[in-house]
Amino acid sequence: MMAWRVHEYGPPNVMNFERIPRPDPGPGEVLVKVKAAGVGPWDGWIRAGQGALPEPLPLTLGSDLAGEVVAVGPGVSQPLVGQQIYGVTNSRFVGAYAEYALASAAMVASKPASLSPIEAAGVPVVAVTARQALFDHAKLTTGQTVLIHGAAGSVGVYAVQLAHQAGLHVIATASAGDAALVRELGADTVIDYRTGRFEGSVRDADAVIDLVGGDTQKRSFQVLRRGGRLISAVSEPDQDLARRHGVEAAFFLVEVTTRELAAIARLIDDGKLRTGAGVVMSLADARQAHLMLEGMSPRPKGKIVLATLPL
Repeated sequence: MMAWRVHEYGPPNVMNFERIPRPDPGPGEVLVKVKAAGVGPWDGWIRAGQGALPEPLPLTLGSDLAGEVVAVGPGVSQPLVGQQIYGVTNSRFVGAYAEYALASAAMVASKPASLSPIEAAGVPVVAVTARQALFDHAKLTTGQTVLIHGAAGSVGVYAVQLAHQAGLHVIATASAGDAALVRELGADTVIDYRTGRFEGSVRDADAVIDLVGGDTQKRSFQVLRRGGRLISAVSEPDQDLARRHGVEAAFFLVEVTTRELAAIARLIDDGKLRTGAGVVMSLADARQAHLMLEGMSPRPKGKIVLATLPL
């Protein structure tokens, strides 16, 4: 089979599209005939050797995927064979940029019936990240106020929708060009981060969901009420700043599970979550996708998805 391999850490040119043996599933694993694989910034971090977990080389890049289960390993229910699934490969977030991929059976679920494989491959990590940030880590409940940074990004669009459905007051930062979309998804207030400073108009928020990092994250402490929470999916917040402002602050790594994916699939099929890939490319063009991730080529809006199917 063909797969995108990394034998040394570095920029996109370290990626090699090469033929390797098709793997066999081990205990708790399924073998997936990949129809599409999502591309996310974490793939670039892993390629560059900056991932959250150590990755032995060589490795096959990619985590998000959608496709058909063609074989199962010991301890996995046989009825999974032939099932159309979506999800994540494993806790190391590697292996999906390939014609066949191994995935943990505990990290995949039936694909949303209303989505194509290409659409489904863009959902798992970003949708589950949004849900866990809001409810598992920020612990938000109906009637509270949340400020979501990067609201038009691939995680942000899900965070806005989920927050709105939960009855939260949603304040979002986005560009002026994305403001209409973010409002349509459920934001009560949209602040143009290019022309306005959110800390000038936001006070006593119960939580900030940081999907941007950097200076935006640092400025966010002052908009929280005492006892509020800043939750980042990007970088570790400054704990000294958190103590100074009397708030909690944490960085988290998403934990994708079959249960989480099944719940997201139900929301999608019930018409409660809007989805959509930003740009679809061939699996053979994965290096170009990473050039986009790094800003070396024009970056499209939305999620990048690699398709093994003919485009």
